[in-house]
Amino acid sequence: MCDIWKDNKNLKQLTEADVTGLMRSLKKLGTQQVLMSGGEALLNKNFFRLCEILKRQNISISLLSTGLTLKHHTDELLRWVDDIIVSIDGDEPLHDAIRNIPGAFAKLREGVQYLKSRNPDYKITGRSVIHRINFRNWENIIMAAKEMGLDQVSFLPADVSSEAFNRQTAWAEPKQHEILLAEDELPELQQIIARIIPTIDRGERFIAESDTKLRDIHAYYAAFYNINPFPFKKCNAPWVSAVVEADGSVRPCFFHDTIGNIHDDELADILNSDTAIGFRKTLNMGGNPTCVKCVCSLNLHPRTNLN
Repeated sequence: MCDIWKDNKNLKQLTEADVTGLMRSLKKLGTQQVLMSGGEALLNKNFFRLCEILKRQNISISLLSTGLTLKHHTDELLRWVDDIIVSIDGDEPLHDAIRNIPGAFAKLREGVQYLKSRNPDYKITGRSVIHRINFRNWENIIMAAKEMGLDQVSFLPADVSSEAFNRQTAWAEPKQHEILLAEDELPELQQIIARIIPTIDRGERFIAESDTKLRDIHAYYAAFYNINPFPFKKCNAPWVSAVVEADGSVRPCFFHDTIGNIHDDELADILNSDTAIGFRKTLNMGGNPTCVKCVCSLNLHPRTNLN
């Protein structure tokens, strides 16, 4: 789960000057796509100005959003953002409870449906983290996502062990177990997945994950109890992408340590520094503890056209 949104008021923000400075490197690196996330990226008063700068280089822009202000920003979103991924935590009552925002689900739904009314072909997908609080609600999440009008929904397990996503430290055990399924809950999770899989119409591609990937969510949680290994995954994120955080820190992916800061060096220089090259050369994804427990891998062919 992401903790960024819980601290939206205190987060630093990338400025117009930051993004303008990044453009040299983005052009040099042949960047095709930028994913803007937050907390809530739309809270950045310069958000659409940043999009405008990126668009000058024909860079595709995706937005990861809580969806609370989609309707308010519809005109700008349709102009500057190519697609939106919204977070959905449950059906209406559970989503609001997890977000601790009354009416959060209704605002999300209203925004999605209003955008779709303006442009039915505009791509809006959902992302749902399945964990101890909402796994019994999984089938309702699928139904809610369909009724809302999302084009697709994706599911992943909760990251309970890293310092990614605005955590000052990795979660201690009591916090982990608020989210990590208990061992005696695993059979129920397995049963839910077994119910969901036969109902999926693979032709419509509404659920992004394959049957194997859905079963891997159970396997991921089971691995914490040494029932099975953590699921194998293919990932080349450090070779085809990078993460630039609001304070300028650069990471090879969301989960690994910082390798530099854009306020000190050009992004292209950071990614091609001895430190970064050495990291990529020596990274053993099958043995690195961070990679083994990763919940959000990326396996992108370098020649893939994202535009």
